[in-house]
Amino acid sequence: MSIVIRATAEFLGTALLVAIVIGSGIMAESLSSDGGVSLLLNQLATVMGLGVLIVVLMPISGAHINPVVTLAVLFRRKISVGEAAGYVIAQLAGGLAGVALAHVMFDRSVLELSTNNRLTTGTFVGEIIATSGLIAIILLLVERARESLIPLAVPAWIGAGYVFTSSTSFANPAVTVGRMFTDSFSGISPISGWGFIGAQVLAMLIALTLVVPVITASKEKNNV
Repeated sequence: MSIVIRATAEFLGTALLVAIVIGSGIMAESLSSDGGVSLLLNQLATVMGLGVLIVVLMPISGAHINPVVTLAVLFRRKISVGEAAGYVIAQLAGGLAGVALAHVMFDRSVLELSTNNRLTTGTFVGEIIATSGLIAIILLLVERARESLIPLAVPAWIGAGYVFTSSTSFANPAVTVGRMFTDSFSGISPISGWGFIGAQVLAMLIALTLVVPVITASKEKNNV
């Protein structure tokens, strides 16, 4: 399948994911003044939407829908530099398109700068845990030829991360960029957003450092 088709799938997948995250956040905020209820509604919509997107897009692009997933796959030499660049550009553009779509649906300005400051030492660590866990799960399932479990395992991890990490598990630079441009429940201020992206990239490197030796050792054992 051509890179244009695959990159388009990544654009659409990321745009819809961001629209789901932000749109459900706006809806949840309008339905309840209870922060816990709003978080739960946002979590459920994200988990269900992400699962559907992965199932639909895996046969087309692999359903990365996430720049750090693409970079991890690149480091594993599963795609070329050119393909990875096309994916990441499409994902980032999709993140901006997704926030615009969500805002249009809820009669808000197309783009807004968020004022929601989220970055602390705790949320930085939380984002590292959320993202490194995500990357490790994907790499291990792929290496063990268990890709069929990804549509279940990835949404489950993200859903758990919503409530067990202090960062609420953004775990995606494209989604983080999109959320910088909504001053709603799901938003994150640009300064906090770049801190989260730094944590996500660091987490990807940590996951590779920990998982690759496990994969190598497993292959060596199987070859004995």
